Formats: sequence, C-alpha cells, structure tokens
Amino acid sequence: MEKVTIAVIGIGNIGNLHLNNIAQQPKLELTAVCDIIPERAHGAAEKYGCRAYTDSAHLLADRVCDAVIIGTPHYAHTTIGIAAMQAGHHVLVEKPISVHKADCERLIAAHQDRQIVFAAMFNQRTDPAYQKIRSLVKSGELGQIVRINWIITDWFRPEAYYASGGWRATWKGEGGGVLLNQCPHNLDLLQWICGMPARVSGFCGLGVWHNIEVEDQVTAYLEYPDRCTGVFVTTTGEAPGTNRLEIAGDRGKIVYERGSLVFTRNLEPMIEFSRTCQASFAKPPSEKETIAIEGKGGQHAEVLENFADAILTGATLIAPAEEGIHSVELANAMLYSSLLGRPVEIPLDAAAYEQALMRLIAESRFEKQSADVVADDMTKSFGT
Repeated sequence: MEKVTIAVIGIGNIGNLHLNNIAQQPKLELTAVCDIIPERAHGAAEKYGCRAYTDSAHLLADRVCDAVIIGTPHYAHTTIGIAAMQAGHHVLVEKPISVHKADCERLIAAHQDRQIVFAAMFNQRTDPAYQKIRSLVKSGELGQIVRINWIITDWFRPEAYYASGGWRATWKGEGGGVLLNQCPHNLDLLQWICGMPARVSGFCGLGVWHNIEVEDQVTAYLEYPDRCTGVFVTTTGEAPGTNRLEIAGDRGKIVYERGSLVFTRNLEPMIEFSRTCQASFAKPPSEKETIAIEGKGGQHAEVLENFADAILTGATLIAPAEEGIHSVELANAMLYSSLLGRPVEIPLDAAAYEQALMRLIAESRFEKQSADVVADDMTKSFGT
C-alpha cells in the first residue's frame, strides 16, 4: 500500500479542517465524504473530487476507503466508530472519543483486531511546550509533584456559537458543555502529563453565562494518590480569560502562560531541605530558567500524518484512542461530583454516571433555539 484511502464523516468546522489537511498529505487519498446535511456532503465532494454520502452506514458498506475520520457530534463517535471497525476500517476519531466512560469502554472493546489502527485527534500532544513539560515531570527532573493548577478560562463563546447547532450544549445532543467540547484537549494533557487523580470534587455551573442547559463554568479539586492536589478551572463565559498551567514539585515549579515556559528550580530538593534545615523561616535557594519553545508543533496535520504512517509502516501512534477514555472519565467525574454534591472516586463508576446522564436527558425540558439541525434529527441520521 502506497497511500491510504480515507473518508471524512461529519463535514462541520473540524471536518473541513481535516479535508484541507488531507488534500495536502501525499500519504492519503480522499475517496468519500459524509454528512447528514446533503448540501454539505455534495459541496465537499464537488470541491475535493470524491464521492458524497448522507448516511455513514452506506459509506461503510460500500468499502470506498481504508480509513475514516469521525468528526460528527459526540454521541455518534461511539456508534460510527464501532461500525467502522467492525467493517474493517482504520479509525481516527475526534475528541472526545465518546460522551461518557461506558461508551468509551464499548468503543474500545470493539477494537479487537489489532491490525486496525485506532487513533484519537489529540493534536495538542504535538505542541513542544507540553512535550517538554511532560518530559520534566516524567523524568523526575521536577521531583515529586505536590500541586497542579490549570486555569483555562480563555474558551469564551458567545450565544451565537451555541445557537449554531441544535445538538450543541444539550444533554441529548452533546452530553455536556465546556468539559465535553472545549476542554477534552486540556484534560487529556493533564492526565498525559500528571496521571489520573484518585478523587475528584467538581463544582459545575449549568447555564451560568449562556442560555444552555449544560455546564459553562467549572472548578474542580483533584486529589492524587501521592498527596498531590490539583485545581482545574474553566469556563466559556469569561473574556479575555487566562490560560495558565502551573505544576509544583519537590525540585521546583513550572509555569506555562502566554507561550512562555518558566522553570524555577530549587537548588536543593524541598522535602529534604524541610527535614534537615535548622532555620525556622528558611526556604531552599532557587534559580529561574526560561525554556525556549519554538512553534506549536504539527497539530492536526501531524496527527493525521502519524495516523497514515501507523497504517502504512506500523509507526507508533501519537494518541492511541484507548487513552481517550481518561479525559472523558475526568470530565464525567467533575460533572457527576457536582450533580451528587460530593467527591467521587476514580476509577469512576461508568454505569452509575451513564444512568445519571440518561436521567438528565429524560428530564430535560430545555427548548433549544437553533439555526441548524435539531439533536433528534442528528442522532437518528447517524444511527445512535
């Protein structure tokens, strides 16, 4: 095989980005597009010279491609992903890989044939800043991690954004708000760099700043097994907002903000200094280093090329889709804790959270004002 034939399912904002990247990738050949809105499907097919479908089941049955990219609304990631793998297609799924942990488990369980490549679009893993931060943590250069703080409040969205699609910001159409749409990348990076916490306390505001029924304001407290604690703060209702990641360890502190990565190194490990120092108000001496970071990495295009290489040559994936369960579990845990009004343990009880989400859907009386297709039509057309 010299090229991978590929189809894009879901031609919205992200689907169009993938189409443009495929056109510039010599290892891929676009053979089909699919969208439940005929004008989108046929418009993209005419532009890129490929076949158009309005039903993903028909596309998969026709076997017009080796691989698919799934860029649909979130619930369909699970059903289309399972169907695609069962039909023998390689799969690259957008974030989040599923809406809730139980669906993640179902999707991952479908990946039984290891000849099938199953990847997730966690493009922020290609960013050299986050790669460097992960290296500092995983190598032990930062020492034992004692505190994590990520304020990621520059995800501002106006009301027009939520009105742009009937599925957006509803329990039935999206399964959540800022945690399921904007923050999967941040949550993936958080666990990729620091691992999973043992307990989560979430405080989620539903429709605080927008006319929506899901969370648009979140503060979460994370407790890790080794005494480390963390705070994760996000919202789509703040401007200009902040994006500041701070990780404190025994050997110093990392701060990443506005493209600048600063490592303040303790010249003597803090824990040992605390045990041995005889002065009451002393603290370890430190020195500050600004670590040079160039660019943002290859982002979506790099993950796409890596996906093709994994199919063609067996290259190691940047983001195996199985790892996508962790960011979903963190989002679910924050929401579930907030709904219950108490901390929840990790691993999260997937069945209990799924039942809670189904209750939210069943009890919803929210009337979505939208300029696009409603969630009911979307889910029927994609077979969920």
